[in-house]
Amino acid sequence: MYYHTTFILAGSLLISKAATAQTKDTFRITLQEAWQKAEAHSRLIQITGKAAEIAGEEVRDAQLERLPEVGMTGSAEKATNMSIYENGIFSGATQQHEIIHNLYKVGADFYLNLYNGSKQNLKIRENRLLQQIAEIKKEEATSGIRYKTAALYLDLQKSLVFRDLIIKDIADQEKQLKEIRSFHKNGTVLRSDVLRVELELSRRKMALVTIDNDILIASQKLNIIMGEPDDQVILPTAFEPAAQPHEDYNNYLAVALEHSFSYHISERQTELSKTNLQQVKASIMPKVGLYGDYWYSNPQIFLFPYNPAWYSLGVTGIKVTLPVSELYHNTHKVSAARIELEKEEEAHRDTEDKVRQQVKEAYLRYKESLVQIGVAEDNVAQAEENARIIKNTYFNQASLITDLLDADVQLLQTRFELAAARIIAQDKFYLLQNITGVL
Repeated sequence: MYYHTTFILAGSLLISKAATAQTKDTFRITLQEAWQKAEAHSRLIQITGKAAEIAGEEVRDAQLERLPEVGMTGSAEKATNMSIYENGIFSGATQQHEIIHNLYKVGADFYLNLYNGSKQNLKIRENRLLQQIAEIKKEEATSGIRYKTAALYLDLQKSLVFRDLIIKDIADQEKQLKEIRSFHKNGTVLRSDVLRVELELSRRKMALVTIDNDILIASQKLNIIMGEPDDQVILPTAFEPAAQPHEDYNNYLAVALEHSFSYHISERQTELSKTNLQQVKASIMPKVGLYGDYWYSNPQIFLFPYNPAWYSLGVTGIKVTLPVSELYHNTHKVSAARIELEKEEEAHRDTEDKVRQQVKEAYLRYKESLVQIGVAEDNVAQAEENARIIKNTYFNQASLITDLLDADVQLLQTRFELAAARIIAQDKFYLLQNITGVL
């Protein structure tokens, strides 16, 4: 009896400590606010966002390459006299010619690409596709963080609902224990009945301690993803049951094929392979460009007779280059690029199959969770009626204490199952939104 009383007191002390910790730095937050904090804190979103910015800069850089290439040159040189060795370099010089010793030159040149097999346009297209992939990955990361935050938020809601249920159940059990003790004093029930009820009550108090710790753990996880202090206790808003789906599977599938992240990334990868094949084929095309040079130079040694004076000269023209060797070097490159395209097309079809399967599974699981709510509600109603009947028969000495305790446990269990079913349905709803790409 001493140990039993000590266990109950220890359980009560743990409950008091958990309740004290839970009231520290507590604030209420909606799921939308939790999403905003998680998105602002997420390093993965920041990384994917930077990747999208880099891809955007690369697109703009490729566009600027359409502008002509312009360069400037300048030189200052010192020349020696010209020595002539008629008898070989190991003999002395036989002649020394005076030349102009100081040479200066400044100039500018440019090259404007007129045609290069559309390589520049293909490069811009490639960079735009890479930018689109980076943007989709950023959106995918955001959706993933939102779903993870929603799952943690719902887990915290579930623990809080469990806590309210078990606190109410403990109050009911204490009231029932008081009645049984009164019956025991009158000699109606046995002492063992009182002890059994006290044991079940202590188990409930210990379960409350566990649930309080679950709340603190769930709060810490949510705090971490939102970038808040670990010891700050989060109180989510009142739980809202999931709504019935307004669309059938085909509509959800159509939405997924329009917004699904993996599907559109695969689609862009296929377009990249097509662009790469076109780039490889363009290697055999001629290159046509407009070029020009203009310079000032001293001395004048461009035309004879030479003289130590400044002169200027400009040259412009069209340059055509035909890569003849690419006609045979490029054969296997084209074959490899074509096979790569076929591989990406097959991978895209595989991704579409996976998206269809994921949407179907998520849709059916969501509907199943809604059905489970109805079943759990019926179970609660039946358990409540069963507990009422057993309680009446017990106090009329027509049933055993084990029947009463079993009925109470079943009632609490069905209430837990109903709360869990509602949370699971909401989680399945957000999972379906995440898979279809609209979360």
